[in-house]
Amino acid sequence: MDGVIRFWLGIDVSKAKLDVALLDERGKFKQRVFANEPSGFAQMQHWLSERGVAAHQSRVCMEATGPYSEACATALADAGWVVAVVNPARVKGFAQGEMQRNKTDRSDASLLARFCLKHEPEAWQPVPPELRQLRALVDRLQTIKDMQGQELNRLEAQAGNPTLTSSIREHIDWLQRCADALQREIDDHIDGHPRLREDAKLIASIPGIGRVTMPKVMAFLGDVRRFKNAKALAAFIGVTPRLRESGSSVRGRSMISRAGHAQMRRALYMPALVASRHNPAVKAFGDRLRATGMAPKAVIGACMHKLAILIYGVLRSGQPFNLQIAMPKPDFQDGI
Repeated sequence: MDGVIRFWLGIDVSKAKLDVALLDERGKFKQRVFANEPSGFAQMQHWLSERGVAAHQSRVCMEATGPYSEACATALADAGWVVAVVNPARVKGFAQGEMQRNKTDRSDASLLARFCLKHEPEAWQPVPPELRQLRALVDRLQTIKDMQGQELNRLEAQAGNPTLTSSIREHIDWLQRCADALQREIDDHIDGHPRLREDAKLIASIPGIGRVTMPKVMAFLGDVRRFKNAKALAAFIGVTPRLRESGSSVRGRSMISRAGHAQMRRALYMPALVASRHNPAVKAFGDRLRATGMAPKAVIGACMHKLAILIYGVLRSGQPFNLQIAMPKPDFQDGI
């Protein structure tokens, strides 16, 4: 069998089901719905096999929808299929370019198959098991902290009710014990895997990134070395600058794009604040931007961009943070 691509598979993912559209080289579609669970993944591959669709002659495309898409993408990649998991903003732009009027699960699956044919998106690499486990632990810890925040708000709202405040305080204390246990489990998990342990040391060497943020960086970004350069990493996170200029009349204020990993941006916000005060390289960078009149929030966004570059630098080089290398040069604007 030759390796010519003859089939393009678009999968629209929702919580409970997968809407699948199979596009062949003649431009004909076949569509089917499967459950978004392991048995559904197996049924889909059997359905494709019955129609003579081989993995080496096919490309699969789906939107990044977090845990809903990851299980299916991982199962297909493990079975030898070339899978692209693309930013929904790219697919939305493609739909607008095609002037698609209807939006249904069925039509979205067809759109993804056509997008896969025309744009040949880059293949997605499944996350190694140790990073999947780290991400699960980090997500669970964040859930516990969110619950703590909710209970602290209730404690303030019920300040005049001793019975309720006692119950709320007990729950807050219990949540804190859970959070402490999860943090220890995260630390033990990182220590138990040499690659994670070395990456953790490199990331933690950057002033401003501490014990809380460091696991999030590894959990959300995976292997940073897969990015071609620091700009590609910054774009993935969504901290690259976005300009709004057109002709002589439109002169919008620059801001970060936000077209990227929202959880990673949230994780970098507080470290950027800390680094802008205590990391000499980031502080010098931020001070220079403030001197030009840049708005405070925009400066923080630029500092997040700077941290992304530093993270890429230490992991790519395998060397801990070096202030002499990190200090901004007069002719180097860090892409801002």
